[in-house]
Amino acid sequence: MNFYKEGEIPNVGNMYFVYGGKSTGKTYMSTQLSGKKLMLSFDGSTNAVANTKDIRVIAFEHSDATNIQRDVMYWLDNQLYKLDESGKRVISGEFDAVVLDNVTALQNWVIANVENASKDGRQNWNLVQMWFRDLAMWLRGTNLPVLATAHELNTGLVNPMGTPLFKPDMNDKTFNAFAAPFDVVGHISIKNGERIVDLDPEKGNQGANRLDDRKKALASELINKTENNEEN
Repeated sequence: MNFYKEGEIPNVGNMYFVYGGKSTGKTYMSTQLSGKKLMLSFDGSTNAVANTKDIRVIAFEHSDATNIQRDVMYWLDNQLYKLDESGKRVISGEFDAVVLDNVTALQNWVIANVENASKDGRQNWNLVQMWFRDLAMWLRGTNLPVLATAHELNTGLVNPMGTPLFKPDMNDKTFNAFAAPFDVVGHISIKNGERIVDLDPEKGNQGANRLDDRKKALASELINKTENNEEN
């Protein structure tokens, strides 16, 4: 627990959750984050950032699936934290942001592990939800900017304008548990050749924006514009 006096509440890193279809630019959005990034990739789709010089990638493969919960926490802790001269665990300062690319794939591995270890399946989803909740809160505790991406799922519904509605391809309660501390949740799609992120929950998609008043944004500006406004 942290206790902050009036006027001393720290400004922590913003957290972004973006979901969408293939080739909509989800992974590439990591390039908008300033400074050196640590990316954990769960589907091997690293081509979008292959030519970057400021992203370190830990790419998990199917052979890593059976230990994915342990390995995710190990590598996050190993890369982001260090021991200071007094032996206290502190943020290393090497990285300026964290990216979790394709938590849909991560969720599927975690579900399989929980089910395989379970003797009573009634608590399986609770265990999955708690793990994702703890992961999100752990990330929030780093005070670093975070970007998480996921695949979309067509709900089969349409809004009053006749537009198809989408949600993250995750169990609903697991998504809610994971996304709770995120400041921005948006659905990315390509419209008229432009990558647009819908942040407006009133349109029917999963969306939220606690940082400013935008209801939609160009993908190229979603993070850049927010971070630049906070620096000014």
